[in-house]
Amino acid sequence: MLTSQARRRLVQKTSSALGLVGTFVLLAGSLVVSAAPASAAALVVEKNFTYTCQGGPFSNTSITVKLSAPDSAAAGTTFNATVGIPALTLRQAVTTATTVSAAATLTVTNGTVTTPGAKTGADVAVNQTAVPAKNVEYPVQVTTAATGKVTIKPASLTLALASAATTVTTCTTTSTESLDVTIGTGGGGNTEEIVSYTCTAGTETPATVDIKITPTMPTGAKANQDASITWAAAVQTTGDELKVPTTGFPTGSKYFATVKASGAGAPATATGEAAITGTAGQSLTTLPNVTIKVRPTTTGTVTITPGDLAFGTSATAAALKCTAPTTGLPTFTFQVAAGTPTDDPTDDPTTTPTATPTKTTTVIVTETPTTRTTSPTARSSKTPKDGVATGAGGDAGPDGRMFVLAGSMLILAAGGGGLLMRRRAARG
Repeated sequence: MLTSQARRRLVQKTSSALGLVGTFVLLAGSLVVSAAPASAAALVVEKNFTYTCQGGPFSNTSITVKLSAPDSAAAGTTFNATVGIPALTLRQAVTTATTVSAAATLTVTNGTVTTPGAKTGADVAVNQTAVPAKNVEYPVQVTTAATGKVTIKPASLTLALASAATTVTTCTTTSTESLDVTIGTGGGGNTEEIVSYTCTAGTETPATVDIKITPTMPTGAKANQDASITWAAAVQTTGDELKVPTTGFPTGSKYFATVKASGAGAPATATGEAAITGTAGQSLTTLPNVTIKVRPTTTGTVTITPGDLAFGTSATAAALKCTAPTTGLPTFTFQVAAGTPTDDPTDDPTTTPTATPTKTTTVIVTETPTTRTTSPTARSSKTPKDGVATGAGGDAGPDGRMFVLAGSMLILAAGGGGLLMRRRAARG
């Protein structure tokens, strides 16, 4: 039995050991935390600009607009400059639903805004003065062979209601700053982009849904071979909700994502699909990733732009369809190297199977003649047509020549016998 003093010493030693172990654990944990890499920053540059506004349907006198773009773009490519229109306040509520019309003027160096002018902004609800925030996009074409950077400097901004486009709120900025996009081999819009889709389900009210596209483009693509694109899409909170039709999705429904392709002999469109489920009338917050296969036929660059989205039993019979805009779409590219046509017969149903060679064996047969014995009972004679009846001879059996030979032998024998008899008579 341990005494009370011994027990106290044991407790003290145990406590010291546990404390030492705890110190080592904390030290190791701090090292792991300090060694953990920071999360990768998004490949986007952005900057806020302050505008002073007056007049028109909106009562805001000062707004902050965020301008953003990819951190880099290759010469000759196109990227989207995103203008973030903040939440606005109407002077007077509208009696008919409409949308905001926003027109931003951008001064660009080493590039050109390909589709300037007014863009469709947030929805304006009836009997409401509050207008939600929404982004609008302006495609910028980088000058071919340009080097250095693309400089984007915001100028004026006008805001109006689509239902009364001539009554505008004019906003100006005194900022001398600009947004710079490096010209190089980087993003060029090939990382992630937000596309505003118009989504309809039967006779239900159309919705403007912002969807962020984040594709993974193929590497090592070759001509005459399938190149796989992983198409990731996420519904954003800046636009309307993407809702399942009030009647729900039909059984076996799928999500179809279509892209448009050009360059390197690629097909005009390609579609990927994945299973989809949802509750009738509820929002879809996530979309499954789909794999889209594109088969270029020559070397070069394939350019991909987002196409329509469909939800239903097929892409052509959709219960819910989201239509992509016709202008201002982001572009994503990948390179195609030389390849060889596939020899897989399944790729060409007209391929003729290779014939199996026929093995030919030559057999040499040597025939040994045999003596033929003719039975007397099988003897027969053949008389040549229109000839002397001497018999055919040969295989047909004895003919007249046999009798001539026999007669000659008898004559010779008789002559010999007569000669012998004559000699005997002479000696006698």
